[in-house]
Amino acid sequence: MASAASSTAPDVSQGVAHGVAPLRAGQGVSFVLRRLHSLSGIIPVGAFLFEHILISNSTAISGPDAYARQVSFLANLPLVFFLELFGIWLPILFHALYGFYIWYRGEGNVSEYPWTGNWMYTAQRWTGGIAFAYILFHTWTMRFTGVDLHTFPNYSFGKVQEELFRPALFAFYIVGLVAASWHFCYGIWLFAAKWGITSGEKARQRFLVVCLGLFVLMTGVGFASFYSFRSRPQQPSGTGIEATEANHEPGTYGKPVD
Repeated sequence: MASAASSTAPDVSQGVAHGVAPLRAGQGVSFVLRRLHSLSGIIPVGAFLFEHILISNSTAISGPDAYARQVSFLANLPLVFFLELFGIWLPILFHALYGFYIWYRGEGNVSEYPWTGNWMYTAQRWTGGIAFAYILFHTWTMRFTGVDLHTFPNYSFGKVQEELFRPALFAFYIVGLVAASWHFCYGIWLFAAKWGITSGEKARQRFLVVCLGLFVLMTGVGFASFYSFRSRPQQPSGTGIEATEANHEPGTYGKPVD
């Protein structure tokens, strides 16, 4: 009887081969790259966004002089070029390019499966793309066009103002700020879940509230800094004139530019 039963039983191993392969977190190089991608989104890319929005940009609320002092402080950090290269530019490039690769290989299908997790996955991909374009544009215009703010930080407030007074760029800054803040804050939640920091469903739900609170804080501070830039008299931006520190020492702001 045993031999007869075994001879008629279906071959389970053959049936599995025709089914859908189980989901895996990745193996070998893929696993390492995905972990590095997740980690780089928190350190150093996330740390850069956190500092830039909540610390540097918040000084603009106190006025042009405070903002100029913060820019000067960052510009005079030891080995600032290497800090930017290995702490900001290269990590952002890796995180963005591998993120685009994950996006290309993934499937959201929010129209067929309108679940919350699917919407979150799609939002994370799109906000990442928008944030990358926003960071590229902002870095290029602030660091590599016009007056060098590392050399002449007193032009920093006016240089940002010059962009925010343009309606199209102001709208782009708002969208970019929201996208970058969401991508970072929800990325923290994903990081905690992926690395086993929040292991239970209740822990993940509670931590999601914390991450959403951080998102509201970052966007709120960002909007407050935008208001400060746009509500104050236009400051010198160094555009079209020779930049000399003697002309604009701290304390000489407040006069509208003709």
